[in-house]
Amino acid sequence: MSQDNVEQLNQINHFVMKKLQNDLTGHDYAHIQRVVKMAQKLMDDRDEKINRFVVFAAATLHDVIDEKIVEQTKTAEDEVTRFLRELAVSDYDIAHIFDIITHMSFSDNLEHKYKLSLEGQIVQDADRLDAIGAIGIARTFYYGGAHGHIMYDPEIAPREVMTHAEYRQNQSVINHFYEKLLKLKDEMNTPLAQQIAEKRTQRMKSFLTEFIAEWNQEN
Repeated sequence: MSQDNVEQLNQINHFVMKKLQNDLTGHDYAHIQRVVKMAQKLMDDRDEKINRFVVFAAATLHDVIDEKIVEQTKTAEDEVTRFLRELAVSDYDIAHIFDIITHMSFSDNLEHKYKLSLEGQIVQDADRLDAIGAIGIARTFYYGGAHGHIMYDPEIAPREVMTHAEYRQNQSVINHFYEKLLKLKDEMNTPLAQQIAEKRTQRMKSFLTEFIAEWNQEN
């Protein structure tokens, strides 16, 4: 990356830190830092030429326009666009960044899977890896508690097929594991992410087995 890119990323990082520093849903600045670090790890595992600036910028910015975080996504997108232009980020890179962060979410791919660039696949994998495993378990309950979701109701079966709108009508924290999180390992794009996801998914499965057993007072 050029020195200009490094400085742009520093400014982007500061912008996002201010936006997410008070988040209490598991989409805070610490989450961003983990996603960026994982994105770098996934990039370093590849031999292809990768636009590292776009990967780092998209990984850093992906939640500041997310409908789970902001009330008006269009307003947030416009603000980010203006900010990137003020930093003299090229129109090409801005378009690439937005192609990633507006198409990478699980809910946006429920009905039609979007084909991301390699950079986008890396950012998507990095973000999804932070949704599973031990931290994923913690973030799931953290998010559910922040939004008033019930923890578990054995009478409510997990849904197999959902539209975007139906997905947003969450029914219980435990069901979210079956409706999304356990499925993510099969949707990873890169080989290293697939390996990591396999291990983290096993951790979630072990947790769910123990949770259900304790819920039913079996141990």
